[in-house]
Amino acid sequence: MRVAIVTESFPPEVNGVAHSVLRTAEHLLRRGHRPLVVTPAPARGAHCPPQTFGSGTEAERIPVVRIPSMPLPGYPQVRIALPSRQLAAALGGHRPDLVHLASPFVLGARGMQVAARLGVPAVAVYQTDLAGYAHAYRAGRGLGEAAAWRRIRAVHRAAARTLAPSTPAAQDLTAHGVPRVQLWPRGVDSVRFHPRHRDEALHRALAPGGEVLVGYVGRLAPEKRVDLLAAASALPGVRVVVVGDGPSAPGLRASMPGAVFLGRRTGEELARCFATLDVFVHTGPLETFCQTIQEAMASGVPVVGPAAGGPLDLVAHHRTGLLVPPRDGAAVARAVAELAADPARRAAYGKAGRAEVTARTWEAVGDLLLRHYAEVLAEHRGVPVSAVLPFVAPAGTASARPVVPPPLPEELPA
Repeated sequence: MRVAIVTESFPPEVNGVAHSVLRTAEHLLRRGHRPLVVTPAPARGAHCPPQTFGSGTEAERIPVVRIPSMPLPGYPQVRIALPSRQLAAALGGHRPDLVHLASPFVLGARGMQVAARLGVPAVAVYQTDLAGYAHAYRAGRGLGEAAAWRRIRAVHRAAARTLAPSTPAAQDLTAHGVPRVQLWPRGVDSVRFHPRHRDEALHRALAPGGEVLVGYVGRLAPEKRVDLLAAASALPGVRVVVVGDGPSAPGLRASMPGAVFLGRRTGEELARCFATLDVFVHTGPLETFCQTIQEAMASGVPVVGPAAGGPLDLVAHHRTGLLVPPRDGAAVARAVAELAADPARRAAYGKAGRAEVTARTWEAVGDLLLRHYAEVLAEHRGVPVSAVLPFVAPAGTASARPVVPPPLPEELPA
C-alpha cells in the first residue's frame, strides 16, 4: 500500500507531531508498505537529509519532500509551509492509496484538497489543540478560538475519518461538529524509557542536598504553562529540573531561580533524565494526548498532571499519579509536596504506571492505525473490510475502538 503522509512537522523538529509521524512511517516500512512524507522545510542550516530520513539501508529510509517554509511569527521554532506546486507533484507522483494528514492546518489543508482531486481518501489525525493555542497566544481571544475551530471543522469534515488521540479530544471534536471521529492513541518505547536508566550520580549532581527531584520535560512555550511550577520550586526539600527549550525559557529562568534548566535533551540522555526524576509534572492544560506523561510512566516515575485533555486517559488518580485542577499552581505545589513526603507512595505509583504502559507499544498502535486504514479503504471502494485487510494489515491487528468516555477520577481536588 502507498501512503502519503502530509504533516505540519517532522524531524529534525522535536515535538509530538514529528515523533508520531516518524514512528508511523517507520511502522509502514516494517509492514512492507511504501510511505512518503511531505512536510515544511526546517530553518536554513538545520541538519537533515533533504530527500530521505533514517539511518538504515536505502530500502529502510523514508522518502521526504520538504516544502519551502517560513517561521511562525512570534514562535520561529514552528515552520509554516508556503504555497508550492511541490505538494501536488509529490502526491501525484507517489500515487497513494490513502493520504494521512498529521495535525492538518496549513499544509494539511492543502493536502486534503489534493487528495480530493486525486480521488483518494484521507485520514486526518487530530493532535494539536489549535483553538486552545489561539487563546493562549491571545490571537483575538474568543475570535481566535472561533476561527481556529472553523478551520478545524473545514479540514476534518472533508476527511473520511478523523483520528483523535484521547477520549477528551474525541469528545471535543464531536461537540464542535467534526464527524466520523475514532480513537487512535500513541505508543511508547518502554525499552528506551525504563527505570533501569536511573542515574544516581546525575541525581546527586542535580540535587546535591538530597532534594526530591521534580521534573518537567517539553517545550517551553506559553501554552505549556510551565510557570505553574514556580510554587513547587519554592518548596523546601524539592529541586525542580526543566528539560526543554522554547520562547518562554528566559522568563521561566527569572521566575524560578532555584530550578535547574537542562535545555533540550534527546535519545539516551533524555531517557536517563526521565528515569532519574522522583516525580514528573506536566502543567499544560491543552494536551490532546501528552506523550511525555507516557514516557515518565514507562520510566517508573509517578506523575502529576492536569485533569484536562489527554492526561485524563493516561493518569489513574491515586494509582499512577495525581490529577490536579488545570491552571492551578497552588494545586500543583500541594500534589508535589504530598508525593515528596511519601517515598513509598512514589514507588508504588511509579511501579503501577510502568505496568500500565508496557503493552502500549508503537507496533501495537501502528497495527491499529493499519486497521483504520483498512476500514477507510473498504468504505471508499465499497467492499467488505475483509477484502482490504490482508492488503493493508497483518493478521491479528487490533480493531478500531469506538469513542467511549473513561470514568472520571474520584476525589479530585476542587
